[in-house]
Amino acid sequence: MENITLENLQKEINLIKERNKKVEADKSWEISIERKITIWLLTYMIISLIMYYLNIDKPLVSAIIPTFWYILSTLSLWILKNKYIKKYLKNN
Repeated sequence: MENITLENLQKEINLIKERNKKVEADKSWEISIERKITIWLLTYMIISLIMYYLNIDKPLVSAIIPTFWYILSTLSLWILKNKYIKKYLKNN
């Protein structure tokens, strides 16, 4: 069993602080507008390529509709997430 000393406790606290910084940075990326725009653009490009290879007329224009609905679905999920979190916290 490890001796509990002020030095050991301080090391543990520093490790937790470093871990928290990484978690906060990861969360920041997850909710960032840069990430969302990147995903939306990649989605549009991939859908456009698929439509091009399927010989769909005007693939660049046609890809807007599924991309728009994808964007809409991801934006609306935060409402469901917030409701879920409130319910979860209320029950626990």
